[in-house]
Formats: sequence, C-alpha cells, structure tokens
Amino acid sequence: MSADSNPSLKFHRWLRWAGSIAGGLLSLVVLLGFVGLVYEQIEEIRDRRLNHPPGQLVDVGGYRMHLYCTGQGSPPVILDSGMGDTWLVWRKTQPQLASFAYVCSYDRAGLGWSDPSPQPRNSRIMAQELHTLLHKAGVSGPYVLVGHSLGGFNVLMYANLYPADVLGMVLVDSAHPDFSTRFSKEFRQFAIDSNRKLDRIADTIPFGIPRLMGWCGAYPLEFRSMARTVGCQVKPFRETHEESAHFYEDEQQVRATASLGNRPLVVVSRDPEKLWWPELPTDVEKEFNQSHDAMQEELPRLSSDSSRVIAKGSGHYIQIERPDVVIEAVHNVVDQCKAQPGPQRRTLVRIAEPKNSTAANPN
Repeated sequence: MSADSNPSLKFHRWLRWAGSIAGGLLSLVVLLGFVGLVYEQIEEIRDRRLNHPPGQLVDVGGYRMHLYCTGQGSPPVILDSGMGDTWLVWRKTQPQLASFAYVCSYDRAGLGWSDPSPQPRNSRIMAQELHTLLHKAGVSGPYVLVGHSLGGFNVLMYANLYPADVLGMVLVDSAHPDFSTRFSKEFRQFAIDSNRKLDRIADTIPFGIPRLMGWCGAYPLEFRSMARTVGCQVKPFRETHEESAHFYEDEQQVRATASLGNRPLVVVSRDPEKLWWPELPTDVEKEFNQSHDAMQEELPRLSSDSSRVIAKGSGHYIQIERPDVVIEAVHNVVDQCKAQPGPQRRTLVRIAEPKNSTAANPN
C-alpha cells in the first residue's frame, strides 16, 4: 500500500501540516504582540518628553493631583469634569472664564496627569479629595463650583460637606440622583455593555492597539499629543470603570444631601433633540432624551435662586459645543455672588439659540 492511499499516514501528514500552520500563526501573533509592546513604549516615552502638565502637581496625601489655574479675581471658579474626563474638556471655556475670574480645572485621581488614589471612587471621596487639593494648593474659597455630568454630583456633594466654601453653582448637563432608576432596561444594558467595552480596550493598550486605531486621545490636532500622553494608558480606562461602578452609590449619596438654599444656581442643559448615543435604537434614544430633559427640569429646585438654560444645537458636552452658554452662565453666577444679597427669585427656562452657524462646532 502506498503512502498516498494509507489513511493513517494521510491523517498524520494533515496533522503535521495543520500544526505547522498553527505554529506559524502563533509565532506571528507573538511577533505582532512584541512589536506592539515596543511601539507603545516608544510612543509613551516620546509623549512624556514632548508634553508636560500645564498646571501644578499637588501632594494630597501620598499621591499627587493635577490642578491648572488661570486668570485672576474673586470668587474663584472651580471646574469639575464628567466621568473619565480631564481638564482638557474645559479647553474652550477656561481661557474665556479667565478674563473675568480666577478659574481652576483639575484632573481627578487616576485621570489625566493625576496619580491614582487608594480611596473608593465615589462622589463623597472625590469631593473630599478636591477640598484637600484646593487647600494644599492655597486656592482659598468660597468658590463658584461648575460641574459637568458626573462632576455635577461631585460639586453638589462638595456643597453638602463644605457649605461655607460654596457661594454659587453651575450644573452643566449634570447627572441626576434618579438617573439609574428612571431609564429603561435596554438603556441600562447598553451602559453595562459600554463599560465592558472599556475593559476590553484597556486590555489592548500595552500592545498599542488603541493608539494605532485612534481609540484614545481623539482630540483636535492642537491638543492631540497631550491627550494621547494622558489618555493612551491603562490608568484612565480603569479609573473610568471605577467611577462608573460607583455611580449608583453616588446617586444615593447625592440624594441624601441638603438643598443649596438661596445660593445662585444655573442649570445648563443639552438640546433634548440632539442624539447622545447614535448607537442606541431610536425608541430607546427617544425615551432617554425625554427622561433626561425631565430630570434637568427638576435640578433648579435645588436652590430658591435658580434658572435653567437649554443650549440649542448642543449635545452632552456643552462646554465644547456651546462654550458661550457655559461662559455666560458662569459669568452670571459670579456677578450674583459679588453683588449684595437681594430677594430670592426664580427665573424661567431660557432657550440659548446659536449666535451663528459655527457656534455649535464640537472641535
């Protein structure tokens, strides 16, 4: 019997052939992984050489946090970013706010230029860390606090913990204490899936894949190199996961806080007709927008001296898409805080239309 007609020999020959292919593919994967590791290390070293924190790194008890302050005047304005975001989300607002106030943005622990914190990532802890950061940096209050998204929880918690340090507040499309309970099961599942996607991306960062694919540091060209320096690392993805994991705890903490009394408050809300997550089914997106708008309508009740502004044409990142609306809101609150106390008042909701066709440019 020839070798070609022997089934056993043919099978073993096929096994050797399949093994050779599998071995070759494995070798290729290992080689690509090694190349990715080298590429990522080289790019990280290059980024750190070219980019440095614009502000100061302040020791807050065994780890450092990044604080970036510009301008002059009183009261100081403190900017707190949304989930997983850095001081860079204020790049369009801080320079103009600095024309009439001393304004500080910062990176929460584990994000941007700040070191990770050993503490749990809930709003109470983050408000305490901000208080320590400002104290250690010599930025004296009382302050006007500005919180975007999750940052809204943080500044509300700050006002509850340190009421004497807060004169007024601006909430920029802030989270609401009932956020998790008033949305559909489909939306909550979408949020869970998004969190898992972050974890998968984080696992590939050491091999340079997110950097190569543009999944991190996706900012306008003038900020892209700096954004990649602090964003194309495992640290911010893990931190964002932790902030998300504590969100329900944040809601409970903020729900238990006291009102703002008669402190000036402006609630700046996104356009309810703008899509937030295009990946969502249309009916789920519509339900989300309606619920979100209803909760934004409730936030002014936190103060007896409040107003609400809807930024037409803007999505969630109003400070980037409609910075003019945020700047005007902060200016109004600062002016109120400087003036002598007057009668308590509540203003109606105002629609802020774009002033021109480029006002809503997200870049």
